[in-house]
Amino acid sequence: MIHTVWLTLMLLGSLAPPSLRTTQQEVDIHAPYVTTPLPVVDAMLKLADTRKGDVVYDLGCGDGRIVIAAAKQYGARGVGVDINPELIQEARANAKREGVESLVRFTAQNVFDMDFRDATVVTLYLLPDMHRKLSPRLQNLRPGTRIVTHTFDLGDWKPHRTQNIDGEQIFFWLVGKGA
Repeated sequence: MIHTVWLTLMLLGSLAPPSLRTTQQEVDIHAPYVTTPLPVVDAMLKLADTRKGDVVYDLGCGDGRIVIAAAKQYGARGVGVDINPELIQEARANAKREGVESLVRFTAQNVFDMDFRDATVVTLYLLPDMHRKLSPRLQNLRPGTRIVTHTFDLGDWKPHRTQNIDGEQIFFWLVGKGA
């Protein structure tokens, strides 16, 4: 939590030199890239009960590790979206290296502009404000859609389950199921 507060303060300018300061709008669109550890990736996919036939969307996919793992371990199809085109290129190269490029696709796009209505599983590891802003859209996905976040919850929408993996918190929701 302290790291998050420090990072937010730095990005918004209180601790950053003028050349590195950003606005709240830029922070909303450009979350910092922090990888999800592989044991957490595995736990997120297990908690979501990922299986063949699923369509896994990772909003803020970074290097693509979550959708690649879903494809490789479960045979699921995956879609990764990230605002950073360089990370998208890295994700595509990683998918090719892992032999799952036919099951996954990656797009450089703002997650707020992304259509992910066909998702059966959605994963996120973004800034808390971004999670909260996406929460209404996530709650309106098809009943049965599974959502898993890393570190940050979805604001007022209470998770159905939580899990701690090596000191990392993950949260799970099932769309259409009461809290």
